[in-house]
Amino acid sequence: MLSVGLLVTAVAGLLVTAVAADAQLPREVTLATNPPGTSYYAVASGLAKVVSGAAGFQMVVQPYTGTSTMLPLLNTGEVDFGLVNAVDMGLSYRGPDFKIGGRNPFPHAPNLRLVMRGSPLLVGLLVRKDSPIRSVHDVKGKRMTGEYPAHLAVWYNMLGHLSSAGLAWQDVRVVPVPAVNDGVDALVQGRADVTEHALGSAKVKEADSAVGVRHVSIDCSPEGERRLRAAVPGYYPRWVKAGSATAIAEDTCFIAYDSYLAASRSLPDPVVEAALKALWDNESQLGPIHPMLREWTRDRAVGPDVTIPYHPAAVRFYKERGVWRPELDQLQQKLLSVAP
Repeated sequence: MLSVGLLVTAVAGLLVTAVAADAQLPREVTLATNPPGTSYYAVASGLAKVVSGAAGFQMVVQPYTGTSTMLPLLNTGEVDFGLVNAVDMGLSYRGPDFKIGGRNPFPHAPNLRLVMRGSPLLVGLLVRKDSPIRSVHDVKGKRMTGEYPAHLAVWYNMLGHLSSAGLAWQDVRVVPVPAVNDGVDALVQGRADVTEHALGSAKVKEADSAVGVRHVSIDCSPEGERRLRAAVPGYYPRWVKAGSATAIAEDTCFIAYDSYLAASRSLPDPVVEAALKALWDNESQLGPIHPMLREWTRDRAVGPDVTIPYHPAAVRFYKERGVWRPELDQLQQKLLSVAP
């Protein structure tokens, strides 16, 4: 009878522990990202689907016009998670004293913490199919969308495109637009000669159906790559095969840069761990949802070239799985030291 009593006590204890663990998890968390029609919105929807199916809570995608409106909310914890690129995250985390292209218009967000490094985002110049523009070198003197006050990341994209060819903003006629989708609208409406958007995005497919569009290459020569990397640290070139996506009429060179799933340092450890475990354990479910999610893998989750420090719960998670190398502790401390 004693052994039965002990067994009952042990089972009861396990149940109490499980209930206590569940009690630390909310019913719902938010994942902030870019508007519908962008690749990030589609990727966020895929991440949310997998997390909601395995984490013990629902992850709801919350779209914002751009990173400039979203990151302050992520910094304060008003949204739980954010899907943003590495360059924007680094600029916002380090604050106004750190500049790329001579500027840093992002609000300071020193509480940003990395949960998982994901797939690269590929962004490419976009023109009408009948345009005489064949590469970035042909945009000199043309009407190019710019400014992007509500979607600051795209200003850096456009700077990178131009810089690869040794060009600058004064070499084009700037057509002011607030955000990336508005730039494509300007192209479709005939107000601009060249804009940009992400590879395979819904907005590009919409524009292609409306007027016919195609992507054109940046300068991916060794010299062009050096200019690109120098202009915007974190950018690198990647070739895309002809016919592999909408508007890819020939092999085309894009700007690539890493995507981050991030949170505020104040987000409780159990929430971070649950979301991360759901993605880690269900990696195979991601690829079929969206092409970008094919590279949202365990192998890319941790890297030596990230721009913001990892969340403590993520560090512990990766150490437990043997993928956190000792040299990453030095990187983590270095990143923590550059922002208060």
